[in-house]
Amino acid sequence: MDTQNPSAPPCAESRKAGKNHPRAGGLTHDNARHTTRFTVIGNHLAQHRELSLLAIGLGVHIQSLPKGARVDIKSLTARFPEGATRIAAALRELESHGYLRRERARVPDGRIITRTVSCNQPGHHRRTAAADRAHAPGASAQPKKRTPRKPLPAVPRPACPAPALLQTATDLLAGLRRHDPRLLLSACDTAHLAPGVAAWLERDVSPTAVRQALTADLPPEGPRRPAALLAHRLTALLPPPPPFREPAAPPAAAPPRMRNCDGCDRGIRSPEPGARCRDCRGRAATAL
Repeated sequence: MDTQNPSAPPCAESRKAGKNHPRAGGLTHDNARHTTRFTVIGNHLAQHRELSLLAIGLGVHIQSLPKGARVDIKSLTARFPEGATRIAAALRELESHGYLRRERARVPDGRIITRTVSCNQPGHHRRTAAADRAHAPGASAQPKKRTPRKPLPAVPRPACPAPALLQTATDLLAGLRRHDPRLLLSACDTAHLAPGVAAWLERDVSPTAVRQALTADLPPEGPRRPAALLAHRLTALLPPPPPFREPAAPPAAAPPRMRNCDGCDRGIRSPEPGARCRDCRGRAATAL
């Protein structure tokens, strides 16, 4: 009987459907962790969309240098094969995007020098300074912009705003808080709403009925802005004016009755008892 060769290579497995395989080509990384002599560079610089490749490389080089290193054009030209013109252009790119900052300072001997500051996160210096000022002792809190309050809706107006009518309306509004503490109104809101209540009172609506219309069926959680709710109700629920009534005619005078003259007992018409006829009134006037 034949024996199997244990050293024979196994048969190749066929590719399983759906199994992911690395694509041919493309970048792969063979990384090892740095423990000495390394610099952390942000991808915002290494993969910058607007900087040239020379500017990116020069920015990485500058961030890796120790404090006090010379990064003027002459020193960088001596270090790299690129000429002074290209290096100067790359430095301007880094400065325009905030990766370099030039500051003038006076040294102890009185000379004014220019220092180059490397920024590994452009804008970080300004944000940190603003935060330090905001949290400094005695620093005032930044005032918050207040949203202007929406004006109250308009309310009806009485045809004849008599002072007594407006006072009754003002007293009614001021007393609403006794029926519901949530209807506490300011003096300004009360002055705005008073003409609307006066318009109701002018239409023969009793103060009790007006109060009931304003306080009935309030939201369970309370009105968010009581004065706005009352203004809406005064307008939306305004009753119609009372019907016009013709003025009543004065009572007709009673027709004169037949009476006897108090002087001669002649029959005369007179509305009052004790009247005299014309002849008796004439004789009485002549006797005077």
